[in-house]
Amino acid sequence: MSTALPRPPFDPELEAVLAALGNQIPPTLTAEMIPDMRRASPSEVTDEMIEDAGLTRRDVTIPGHLGDDITVSVIARRDHRGFGPGIYHSHGGGMVSGDRFSGLIQVLPWVVEHDAVLVTVDYRLAPEHPDPYPVEDCYAGLLWTAAHARGLGMDPNRLLIAGQSAGGGLAAGTALLARDRRGPGLIGQVLIYPMLDDRDQTMSSAQFDAVGVWDRGSNVMGWTALLGERRGTDDVSIYAAPARATDLTGLPPAFIDCGSAEVFRDEDVAYATALWHAGVQAELHVWPGGFHGFDLTAPHTALTHAMTAARNAWVARTLGS
Repeated sequence: MSTALPRPPFDPELEAVLAALGNQIPPTLTAEMIPDMRRASPSEVTDEMIEDAGLTRRDVTIPGHLGDDITVSVIARRDHRGFGPGIYHSHGGGMVSGDRFSGLIQVLPWVVEHDAVLVTVDYRLAPEHPDPYPVEDCYAGLLWTAAHARGLGMDPNRLLIAGQSAGGGLAAGTALLARDRRGPGLIGQVLIYPMLDDRDQTMSSAQFDAVGVWDRGSNVMGWTALLGERRGTDDVSIYAAPARATDLTGLPPAFIDCGSAEVFRDEDVAYATALWHAGVQAELHVWPGGFHGFDLTAPHTALTHAMTAARNAWVARTLGS
């Protein structure tokens, strides 16, 4: 039964998409559904799509957290020469599903348009690999990317980090780690409807309970998989849940977007506000009536076209091309 709290309505086009999906996406995902989630979320970008876009891909095994092997994929234009901008990507999936190709449909156009080199990381998933594995794997991948930048055809002074949903939260946490450990410099962070706060205390979390996509219960499940009994306690680091950070000074400029009709709305708005308070430039878009991940679910809609155009324009300005 859905919440009785008043909430922003879904955009009419998006509401029609939700109605058409029917029971294909249950509002609330549980821990028991994680194996099914993983089977039901195949790689969204195939080798054929990469080839048709004029791109090449190679996979590299690198050391992750504690030196264990993880895999990254390096994707660049077939005609790439010299040193282009770099993009480091962490995928979504609620901390429990997805792979390094999930959500890449949002990022590959930047590689094509700006002759960028992309590194996308297969961080290990919860609950088998709880915090700090995911964010430490992401940071290890960023260190590898920066250390090998020139060999990858990447300008080490033009490195952008990006991620969506859980990957957006991990991108924010990785940027915090890079600041605090004096790691690689970043020219920007693209936080696409990021998952930032484990505490389940926002109004948007309460409003979207058993309604929409990735509702309150799903979110609690994802955070519990990552943090276990620490979820919601004082024993959670800012790198796992960046919304907990009280000092955001020294971070790179950020682009943050989300929908008005999703759980992450309030924490994403609060993070942008905290960045401004810390003197960090941030661009924030809250798309009216947007549910979580609507641009991936409903790419044909007017709201998706607007969301994608705004995001791509920020990336173009940041990459300077």
